[in-house]
Amino acid sequence: MSPVLELVLGVLLAGGGVAFVLRPILAPRPSDSAVPGASQAALDPEDDLSTRAVALRALKEIEFDRATGKLADADYDALKQRYTAEALEALREDVPQPSPGPAPRVPVSGRTCPTHGSRPESDADFCSECGRRLASAAGYCPRCGTSLEPNALFCARCGGRVAA
Repeated sequence: MSPVLELVLGVLLAGGGVAFVLRPILAPRPSDSAVPGASQAALDPEDDLSTRAVALRALKEIEFDRATGKLADADYDALKQRYTAEALEALREDVPQPSPGPAPRVPVSGRTCPTHGSRPESDADFCSECGRRLASAAGYCPRCGTSLEPNALFCARCGGRVAA
């Protein structure tokens, strides 16, 4: 092989390698709207700034901060109550409103919330207003699975703290 042919072949290979490496940098990126069937929220969940998404992310964040010891229990309780209320309000806004007309009769269950009274859900274990375990619902420790006493704050078996 002649030295000129080797030189031309080497230059072509080097140029191809440089073009391959620089292509992602120099080529224009497709915009988010160019992706068919994908909304902005579907591309990156952190970019979703809806009230619902923000409140749910905040709840996750305070759970993490409490677990790592960055958040005191009193602060956690106040923040959880605030963000839970915001998330519930946002979720209620997403539910379509029923058509006007006579309201159906809802049977009242025997389960009662200490704060909100009897609940309309027949098989509810938790209050639909505040999320507390209903008085007649069986509670279980999230850590070890042992059945809990009514209104227990700690598990009798493992000593783990349980939700209200």
